[in-house]
Amino acid sequence: MSPQQSKPRYRKRTGKSQADQADRHLLYQEAVQCVEAEIDMVDNTFRTLRGRRARTLREDFCGTANTSTEWVQRRKTNQAYAVDLDSEVLNWGRNNNVAALNGTIAKRITLLNDNVLTAQTPPVDLILAMNFSYQIFKTRDDLRCYFSRVRECLVDDGVFFIDTYGGYEAFREMEEETEHDNFTYVWDQARYNPITGDMVCYIHFKFPDGSRMKRAFTYTWRLWTLPELRELLMESGFQRVLVHWEGTDEKTGEGNDIYTPTEIGEADAAHISYISAEK
Repeated sequence: MSPQQSKPRYRKRTGKSQADQADRHLLYQEAVQCVEAEIDMVDNTFRTLRGRRARTLREDFCGTANTSTEWVQRRKTNQAYAVDLDSEVLNWGRNNNVAALNGTIAKRITLLNDNVLTAQTPPVDLILAMNFSYQIFKTRDDLRCYFSRVRECLVDDGVFFIDTYGGYEAFREMEEETEHDNFTYVWDQARYNPITGDMVCYIHFKFPDGSRMKRAFTYTWRLWTLPELRELLMESGFQRVLVHWEGTDEKTGEGNDIYTPTEIGEADAAHISYISAEK
């Protein structure tokens, strides 16, 4: 957890449920994101691919700009641009994540309430579109247009990173619950259309007092597969596209948070991987 983050706090108020008192953005950051591990992965992979340290990062669909705040804390030379269309969530990030930083560090983050297709930023070393956010683009033409725009916004040896998920459970209508200290995170794959690939997903939160925050977040996506994403990135002009597959912990049989480029993956029920696309 980043220094600026804190665990969700629930004030004791008569008549107020824990769901009423909870902050959905804090809950999301704790349940969904691990920005430290994410930045470790992209930072180290960029250095391996390019033989130098990245300095500038653009976080598309940034939400609370949690990843950008982690990036600028890593090195004094790091700078971030965080882009999102949703002014409410962007302002939350400004007032909570960015405001919690030392003033000198905070100055190295630029928040842009803008469309990722048209936002104007200086050319950057890294562009990230994480938490499967790019899946908002539902046609090949629209997603190719976004990927092409990303390529234009990178420096000559820049790298674009996205995360992906798949496996046969990704196509099921199902709910999955994960227990945390003060709440339960519920990932709800509510609807999936196998003809179009369209899906609707929700995030809900449940609390020890029995209260529930339903549909705290809603996602209307197309579920893109790894072969489709690789093809579209190459069609958009990227020179090399690599899939970074997570290894397995031999003792637990679970993922070990170590991602390695490969052409062969496991036919798991569910898997998350990264894609790097080099300009």
